Amino acid sequence: MTAANLNTVPFVSVDNMMKLVLRTGVEPFLKGLAETIEADFRRWPQFDKRERVPCHSAEGVIELMPTSDGDLYGFKYVNGHPKNMKEGRQTVTGFGVLADVHNGYPILFSEMTLLTALRTAATSAVAAKHLARTDSSVMAIIGNGAQSEFQAIAFKALTGVTRLRLYDIDPAATEKCRRNLSGFGFEIVACKTAEEAVEGADIITTVTADKRQNTILSDNMAGPGVHINAVGGDSPGKTELAREILLRSQIFVEYPPQTRIEGEIQQLAPDHPVTELWQVIAGEKEGRGDDRQITLFDSVGFATEDFSALRYVHALLAETGLYQDLDLVADPDEPRDLFGMLLRAEAALEAA
Repeated sequence: MTAANLNTVPFVSVDNMMKLVLRTGVEPFLKGLAETIEADFRRWPQFDKRERVPCHSAEGVIELMPTSDGDLYGFKYVNGHPKNMKEGRQTVTGFGVLADVHNGYPILFSEMTLLTALRTAATSAVAAKHLARTDSSVMAIIGNGAQSEFQAIAFKALTGVTRLRLYDIDPAATEKCRRNLSGFGFEIVACKTAEEAVEGADIITTVTADKRQNTILSDNMAGPGVHINAVGGDSPGKTELAREILLRSQIFVEYPPQTRIEGEIQQLAPDHPVTELWQVIAGEKEGRGDDRQITLFDSVGFATEDFSALRYVHALLAETGLYQDLDLVADPDEPRDLFGMLLRAEAALEAA
């Protein structure tokens, strides 16, 4: 894919993102995305890493998530506003940019509301692939909102999970999730309590939206050998797990400086030992020690995952053509004559 003009940047709208996912197939898309995320985790030391840049308000948070591998630069704009659902809006929205480090020009501008849901699920499944017991087949999903179906399909694609136990404080959300997943080969049980949902579960995914410290998973709900995929806690003061569970678990994180501020481990001492996920993926550290150990992926989402998602989408555009050329970069005939370009535009308008 090459831009016809220096002023144009490929733009992937929500409509084209949906077409891209559907043309590829939801499971194949998630598998390809997971492979890209995993490949970038293996080269983790190459990346410029920093905590996301947040702007908090009483209603939610707006964040920028930047990173670079030295050749490409990427960032995502994302918000988190739990109250939005009551207003008919998405809790999380986003867009992202991928750029060429060597000249600073953007090479992709993309929606990332749908893509964030896909990359979050793919990252969760990559972690479980390395941390959950290999015989895992039953997953409890507590919180059946916008992320739940993506999580289920990603885990099926990467780990073979085929049995789901669903719970949400809103039964309508559980019914929505059950209905949406009915054609994807799952055996689904809708549960009346979180305690019921975790019965017999090999993997427990918590993915709630409330922006406060909650105990979605109490200590007695996490038995030996379970893998916990804690997704909902992703900002200061927002958690889902009882502290006692953390103390009994082997904890794996993306980027410790960010997770200690935003993740479940904000409940623990600043020096509490954790293992970075990239080290397990790269073979530098051990993942699960034995079948009775509780493993916990304290997922808050990190910029490299968005970078991987943008890189994956960009690679698909040439063969699919599912993008629009966006007139985004000023391109005067003479690079130093930006004002002259404005004057020529004025002349053209007067002539018209």
